[in-house]
Amino acid sequence: MKATLRHGVQALLILLAVLAPLSVQAERKLLDQVVAIVDEDVILQTELEARISTIASRLNAQGTALPPRQVLEERVLDQLITESIQMQMADRAGMRISDNELNETMANIAERNGMTLAQFENQLAAEGVAYNQAREQIRREMLTSRVQQRQVGNRVRVTDREVENYLESLEARGGNNAQYRLAYIFVSVDDPSNEAEVDAAREKAQRLRNQIASGRDFREVAVAESDASNALEGGDMGWRAEGQLPSLVAPVVPELPVGEPSEVLENNSGFHLVMVMDKRGGEQQQMIQQHRVRHILVRPSEARTDNQAETMIRDLYQQLQNGASFSALAREYSDDPVSGSDGGNLGWVSPGQMVPAFEQAMLAADIGELRGPFRSQFGWHILQVQERRQKDISGDVRDAEARQAIYRRKFETELQNWLQEIRDEAFIEFKGEYAKDAPAEEEPVS
Repeated sequence: MKATLRHGVQALLILLAVLAPLSVQAERKLLDQVVAIVDEDVILQTELEARISTIASRLNAQGTALPPRQVLEERVLDQLITESIQMQMADRAGMRISDNELNETMANIAERNGMTLAQFENQLAAEGVAYNQAREQIRREMLTSRVQQRQVGNRVRVTDREVENYLESLEARGGNNAQYRLAYIFVSVDDPSNEAEVDAAREKAQRLRNQIASGRDFREVAVAESDASNALEGGDMGWRAEGQLPSLVAPVVPELPVGEPSEVLENNSGFHLVMVMDKRGGEQQQMIQQHRVRHILVRPSEARTDNQAETMIRDLYQQLQNGASFSALAREYSDDPVSGSDGGNLGWVSPGQMVPAFEQAMLAADIGELRGPFRSQFGWHILQVQERRQKDISGDVRDAEARQAIYRRKFETELQNWLQEIRDEAFIEFKGEYAKDAPAEEEPVS
């Protein structure tokens, strides 16, 4: 009897040992079931749930109401699919984000929010987001941004004439460099030639506008209804200078009261709503100190050691001290071919234009003083500051801002087109409850 009982217990233990791994496997399969196949990648249920949790925590922290669970799942899954396509492109291109680069980015994010890195980690934890999870998401965002810059940036060109027209238009509107914190909702139209589709999209946009005007939170509507790529951020576009406003909303935003939705705006891609969440700033004169400077450079080379280069530059310095012509020595001996041919002249130099060692010596030099010899990453230098002046660079800044604003407008348009292209070209298969338009199973023939 005891032997029989002992054998029975052993058999039960063996059975449990066999079934336990199967139970764990079944549980893991349930937790990690595939919800979508995207080219050579898969999106798992756990990834979807983690991203939903992160976005829900952020929206709750902002006080933005969540859309229905099904809507949120669909939007987050759509985001993950687009992200997966771009991450695979980054991998094929050999793009990487080093730990040092990622650590620096996390520290910068914390600093911009007025926190130390430890405080930032605690804040994330308070919002229910693990620091490592946030860190990985930032890494993915950095990679997708690089892919977009490489793929989309090559499509964008800004001409001088476009900059001139832009500034003329801005001046005609009385632009004063005010800045606006914007939120945005987009209702897309896939086929502009389909009148029924266009009418339906227009009606939807107007309905959303009416709901917002009646008190519904703009960011909540963006999360639940917007087709824009920033929908899950509540449509937040960040701060934009007046000169950097997208062309569609540029005539509207300066006249739009803070907190009120715009009228429905229309272009070929669909219908748009914008809201000014906050406003600040105005035009200011921007002055910098410039230095008219010349230099002589002696580089180490295969034929000249660093010690020999130093000896040579010290000899040239002594000749200058003895009254030799700076421009003559620069033409004969300087290893900077551009400035050397012009007697060492670098022209007017602005802050940040030169390498640190050169700029430090330039700032410390009195007018007319020979400064050096000193070493930079390029070799050994002697410099002389010939003149200093205060320069109003507002015009230069406006040109640069105009060029950047035009670039951003074009980039945003091209980005949306490109994202649609890569989605259309990718193999995407939904699984389980997320399968769309799956054929119904046929009844067996009796």
